[in-house]
Amino acid sequence: MAAFFLIIIYLAFISLGLPDSLLGVTWPVMQSEFGAPLETAGLLFMVIAGGTIVSSLMSGTVIKRFGTGKVAFVSSVMTAAALVGFSFSPSLVWLFLCAIPLGLGAGAIDAGLNNYVAAHYKAHHMNWLHCFWGVGATLGPIVMASFISGNNSWRNGYLAIAGIQLLLVVILFLALPLWDRIAVSPLSKEPEQEKSADGQTVKPFQIKGVKLTLIAFLFYCGAESAIGLWGSSFLVNVKDLSIETAAKWVSLYFAGITVGRFVTGFISLKVSNYTLIRTGQAMALGGAILLLLPLPAIFSLVGFVLIGLGLAPIFPSMLHETPTRFGKEHSQTIMGYQMALAYTGSTFLPPLLGFMASQSTIAIFPFVIAIFIAAMFLSSELLNAFLKKKHLLSGQKKKTTVF
Repeated sequence: MAAFFLIIIYLAFISLGLPDSLLGVTWPVMQSEFGAPLETAGLLFMVIAGGTIVSSLMSGTVIKRFGTGKVAFVSSVMTAAALVGFSFSPSLVWLFLCAIPLGLGAGAIDAGLNNYVAAHYKAHHMNWLHCFWGVGATLGPIVMASFISGNNSWRNGYLAIAGIQLLLVVILFLALPLWDRIAVSPLSKEPEQEKSADGQTVKPFQIKGVKLTLIAFLFYCGAESAIGLWGSSFLVNVKDLSIETAAKWVSLYFAGITVGRFVTGFISLKVSNYTLIRTGQAMALGGAILLLLPLPAIFSLVGFVLIGLGLAPIFPSMLHETPTRFGKEHSQTIMGYQMALAYTGSTFLPPLLGFMASQSTIAIFPFVIAIFIAAMFLSSELLNAFLKKKHLLSGQKKKTTVF
């Protein structure tokens, strides 16, 4: 039965990825229909991201109250309803209103199911889980493009994606009775709370090391999104590539992430999350350095692919380590914090890079990317050092109590 729930979670992540890439593909058609300025798409994206951040932060409390199954079901209903709303929106105001439940639903599903997999399944499943998100993010534009090219109907495209989401809603509804009997987490029992030196209960955000992991998530997603957003501009304006060639090279960067996560799923059967995270960060930093150096353009392609392959295991491996690093009793709340900071990084750091480039030159792109990756690497290494010291101290205390 554990395999049955895993299939449901995989389907949920495909469904989660489907709408994530729709707005960018659809906006050129939507913009002309609504007579909106170009930057309106950015505002819609920020509303969706804002809802995702809020629901991620609230996910710990909500899931403890209602359970992962019910939250996943209600969140899927919200996202499906929002997509239906997009397809029938008569004006921009309705698009913005529908963007709110779309973001709220996505954040709750993301944080809840990530924590469920981290607590109940091995690391390779976490890597494959995020690989399936990539499948959804890839299929979304394909589905939408088929509708737009046919009769220029982006509304029918959104309605089709909503239909796929509604199918997931039905599956999650039918599975609801099973969550309590089979998929109920052992965390539902009242765990022993971590205490501080003065005997007070420690809240998740007060646990030492949590802030370091949040910094790592912030800069990871900032780097991943900034490369996707500004990579083509760097290749066209600095490396003198054609727009078509630049687009293909950046697509290979995303392919590196997706394929890398699939392959990492098998590697994680033999290699620890700690090693995967450190190796991935070193590889990504090496790729950023290749972009920095005054080398022929082909080395930029190698750099992009190397960064993609390096980033591939980092995000799922860090998520999977959450219960191990901070305790299962706190993992759901901390998972919500991590997802919130991840979305914060992907929402605000790429525009920050764009603003800096507009004030200077897009040639700063590899320098900023290298700084983002280095900041992630540094915070992760500081966290590892702290956890190693903590485990050594706890081991010494255990030895002392024997006597």
